[in-house]
Amino acid sequence: MSYDVQSIEQKWQQRWEDKPIAKTKPHNSGKKYYCLDMFPYPSGSGLHVGHWRGYVLSDVYARIKWLQGYNVLHPMGWDAFGLPAENDAIKKGILPQISTERNIARFKEQLKHIAAIYDWDKELNTTDPHYYKWTQWIFLQMYNAGLAYESNMPINWCPSCKTGLANEEVVDGGCERCGTKVEQKQIRQWVLKITDYAQKLLDGLDTLEWPDKVKAMQRNWIGRSEGANVTFKVETESGRIVNLSAYTTRADTLFGATFLVIAPDHEVIDQIVPATHKNAVAEYQHVTASMSALDRQQEKTGIFSGAYAINPGTHQKIPIYLANYVLKDYGTGIVMGVPAHDERDFEFAQKYSIAIMQVIQSPEAVFDAEGNLKKVCTGSGILINSGQFDGLQAPDEAKKVITDYLVEKDLAERTVTYKLRDWIFSRQRYWGEPIPLVHCKRCGIVPVPENQLPVVLPKVEFYEPTGTGESPLAAIEEWVNVDCPQCGGPAQRETNTMPQWAGSCWYFLRYPNPHLETAAFDKKDMEYWLPVDLYVGGIEHAILHLLYSRFYVKVLHDLGHLAFDEPFAHLFNQGMILRYSQLSGHVEKMSKSKGNVVSPDEVVAQYGSDALRIYILFMGPPELDAEWQDAGLEGVKRFLNRLWNYVVEADHMLDDGVQEDPQVTRRVHMFLKQYQERIDAFKPNTAVSAAMELVNELYALRKPLSKESIEMILVALSTMAPHMTSELLEQLLGKQLSECSWPTYDEAFTKAAEISLVVQINGKLRANIWVAPGAAQDIVEPMARDAVAKWLLDGQVVKVVAVKDKLINFVVK
Repeated sequence: MSYDVQSIEQKWQQRWEDKPIAKTKPHNSGKKYYCLDMFPYPSGSGLHVGHWRGYVLSDVYARIKWLQGYNVLHPMGWDAFGLPAENDAIKKGILPQISTERNIARFKEQLKHIAAIYDWDKELNTTDPHYYKWTQWIFLQMYNAGLAYESNMPINWCPSCKTGLANEEVVDGGCERCGTKVEQKQIRQWVLKITDYAQKLLDGLDTLEWPDKVKAMQRNWIGRSEGANVTFKVETESGRIVNLSAYTTRADTLFGATFLVIAPDHEVIDQIVPATHKNAVAEYQHVTASMSALDRQQEKTGIFSGAYAINPGTHQKIPIYLANYVLKDYGTGIVMGVPAHDERDFEFAQKYSIAIMQVIQSPEAVFDAEGNLKKVCTGSGILINSGQFDGLQAPDEAKKVITDYLVEKDLAERTVTYKLRDWIFSRQRYWGEPIPLVHCKRCGIVPVPENQLPVVLPKVEFYEPTGTGESPLAAIEEWVNVDCPQCGGPAQRETNTMPQWAGSCWYFLRYPNPHLETAAFDKKDMEYWLPVDLYVGGIEHAILHLLYSRFYVKVLHDLGHLAFDEPFAHLFNQGMILRYSQLSGHVEKMSKSKGNVVSPDEVVAQYGSDALRIYILFMGPPELDAEWQDAGLEGVKRFLNRLWNYVVEADHMLDDGVQEDPQVTRRVHMFLKQYQERIDAFKPNTAVSAAMELVNELYALRKPLSKESIEMILVALSTMAPHMTSELLEQLLGKQLSECSWPTYDEAFTKAAEISLVVQINGKLRANIWVAPGAAQDIVEPMARDAVAKWLLDGQVVKVVAVKDKLINFVVK
């Protein structure tokens, strides 16, 4: 019986398509396992082997649970709205509806080669009106709860994509999607109040079985800090007193504050700047208005406002500067400058010749020959030059005492701040979910009634972005102009669309019942299936999708729609597959421009799906990046051929009733133990090694296997190589995989019959003896004495040291 890879894989893929295995059963059908991949954006280039890495990994665990008798939900769908799909369509010169449909068909055909046990009855598409009806419904729940608001504000603007971006979509100052440098632009936006959930999002991380790196990234992005808003008084030209509230986490350094810096767009500026400085300040504000947040952090500039504030600690006047690195929406938008104890403040003070006052004594501070500070002290030390607080330990003790003093004098209040900003939610593009609101001159902003959802995206001939801050939808008068749902008068639809993240923030709630027409999800389905048991995807989604999804679920939980408040119990981030690029000379992420892309279609055509599945699992620890090596496929191919050839040989399978050699039985059960433990530890690469070692030892033993052992080996390996193992089960044993169960090992067979024990004299190895595991010293010692008898003849044993199952040492004089 030959191993014809292509015909075998085509046979089984066709059979599974005609009669799928592992179909999801209704809720309450026994113990459940919800295994989910981060669904793909269906690009025009199709699947690459990087996609396979995550999909094969999740399929291994879904298959194990299926074989263990779980009711498995392992679905697949398409994240097809948003900038990537629209840009792809523009490049091709076709409508995004057409390009998306083509791309999905291409992806779906490729996914069949993977042979994952997806239940295609659960397939969903974020661009389907039956789906985005409920995306719009969720937005309305947020709007009605006061969590969505309209704002005219400076936002991140991508001049290439011609749309606004959320802070999370800006990476190193560039657009997350195209890399173009981001600008600041004043635009009308819809914003979600994710900041209301900052603390809940932080607290929830402690309950999750997620990689520490992802949890740390979210904690840092949310950026909780505890401090105080300290009041600095300013006397204006007219003699009026204006209180400025400056947020600080280091109240212990108050006496070293020699200036204040304020965000250039802060509304209090007009109240404090004297007439002599208004023109210069206005010019500076104009320059900084178009700078991105990254630009403002890289090149720090400032201008003296002409105003002074009173330091509440020293009671001295200190100058107030406008500075581009201070952001209005972080803290209070006003920061006290302490140049002796902050690197950034030190640079600013030197640049603008501002006084520097050291208030923490520490060896960390460095001075030049003239006594000028050359290196700041940012750590701990003893407070100096701080009046009644001298001698306190900084920061902890001094911070508490000074804050208590300021609060008692009504000069400060304790507060908690977060770096997290509200989510810029709307996009000035065509290809997205319409926001279900209308604007009425009489009634204001009015939600579209739920019974009128979905607000369907109209089909258009021209959809390219305008770049004006208005969506292309604004030009479609017959769609825009509607009757107000509240008063019946003339009104206009909201023309901004939702971001590409809107549909992916809740898709996992829809999978259990994707065809439900009366609600976004069914309560009983949610109680049974959610949270997701295993979620697999790349770490690049740590801040965007994963944070947004957690926010959505927490909102729906608080509004009474969900009984749980975290969507994904266990998260696994697979690493990228890298490959050497002859163009760049480096091993790097696969891309067409680098000429280092590997097409899974070509690999499958040459080696088969099973070989590609196993190679991807064998490349290395799945959480780490791995380098693609063509030679690795040859090794996997040899392994599969050797396994096939061994089990199909007639004299390698025992007849019914014939006893298997105990040595073979022990080896099979040891393999099952190693295989299971390594997979449980998310080390499938070493599980593949265990299978390869088993095959090598079977060839060394050349002893036949029982039908039971063959079945256990094949069923275990079916999670990695489903086509070949299904064929062997059918041909050799007359069984279908669906008739089998996940194999378990017998602990008694995994214990070695004998183990090697080291015998030493005065710590020097003299012999090895074979003993039963756990043998007591009174049994081991006589055997050891016989083995080293010649070294004991001329000496006296004064002490015997025995370590069970390891060694026995005779101390001889």
